[in-house]
Amino acid sequence: MRRNCLLSHILRCTEYIRAIRSGGGPRNFSVPFYHHQSQEPKEEFLPSEWYRSAFPKLVKLSNKLRNVDLIDGRLVNFDDDSTVIDDSLKHKIQKFRSVARVFIGSPTMQKALKEKVVPKSCFRSSSERKPITLNTLTKVSSILNLLPHQRRLVRTVICEQVTEHRIWTGTLEEILKELKTEMELMNDHRPPTKASHIGLQIISNCLRFLDDTRIKFDPDSISWMRPMPTKNADFTPPQHWKDLLEMFNDFSKCLDNEKGFLYHASKLEGMKEGLHNIKDILVDRGIGYKEARHQESLVKKRLIKSLGHSSQCFFTLLQYYFYGNVRDIQVEVHGGLYRGGKKKFYLCMGKILTSVEEKVLWCGVKQLDRALGIFKLVWETVGTKEVLELQGHLWCIGAEEKTLSYRGNEFFLHEIRL
Repeated sequence: MRRNCLLSHILRCTEYIRAIRSGGGPRNFSVPFYHHQSQEPKEEFLPSEWYRSAFPKLVKLSNKLRNVDLIDGRLVNFDDDSTVIDDSLKHKIQKFRSVARVFIGSPTMQKALKEKVVPKSCFRSSSERKPITLNTLTKVSSILNLLPHQRRLVRTVICEQVTEHRIWTGTLEEILKELKTEMELMNDHRPPTKASHIGLQIISNCLRFLDDTRIKFDPDSISWMRPMPTKNADFTPPQHWKDLLEMFNDFSKCLDNEKGFLYHASKLEGMKEGLHNIKDILVDRGIGYKEARHQESLVKKRLIKSLGHSSQCFFTLLQYYFYGNVRDIQVEVHGGLYRGGKKKFYLCMGKILTSVEEKVLWCGVKQLDRALGIFKLVWETVGTKEVLELQGHLWCIGAEEKTLSYRGNEFFLHEIRL
């Protein structure tokens, strides 16, 4: 529902901006897309002995990892949907994926891909089988080969939506809550430290700060009828966004040695970019409804002006707006954009599964769908006449090859074999 609303609103905004810039009515234009991977040198395969030697080891590793997977940086146990803290297990999954990528490029599997899917050239080169983390619009636009003016259009239209005050504060709150959960889980697996205790206190103070930013008025009353809040006897000086920025900096200093173990600590660092640009804006609910709304509009204007195409803060806001979460999307098999005719393109991306259990399979499908959805959003924002078909590809040892449909897209399940 949220995704469809965003897409329809963005399409209306795109037409409006295009009409203004062209001096006339809305128009469509073609994009000079091309598949640059096809120009790469011919792939060199490993000796057949290597595949025969490595395959039993890959099968053995797959059996050890049957009930776990690494989903966008989170190690998940599918038996109870719990989060697992185990660096050695993460390393095994990464090793499994690395070897599996080599097998996807083997002559046998490349031949099977050509026979069963369109486009026939997908995942042919080693660069197309590398992993990629989607954490900026720059990466998305580069894969779609957008021109500079198209990138500016995408930024303008999307930024207008994702910098709404409720999205800004909601994103910050989501990061802090997830970070709090991470720290509590970490403390359950080892004796709590003084630094972690202070860190949790800082997070609580940050959440209290964000709670104070909410306008607490009756939404049914008319704005000019809403009275000025009553001043408390124990009056405290008004806060600014710089106060939250300082708390973020204190957290970073306090947990400096442990940030590598906390996924959402990096997200907190990324949001400092936005906070730095609004640090002097007031946060005070004692100033009245209209003035509070004015301060919110200042936050939006500053964020729109300052957050660029390569901003991780910008992308995190988009993630929260579009999907309600703040995790970067990790794609295990890069894939790319492939021409399918005069007015058609294919976007193919892939995931390597540890098992074909239903939970694991559909979790992988949904993860790929989130990645593909971002590309669809950007493509439709540009407004090109060409059709983009989204494809997800999943590989697993012992899989029965089949095609699945999810949210109108096709997902192909392939078997990893000799």
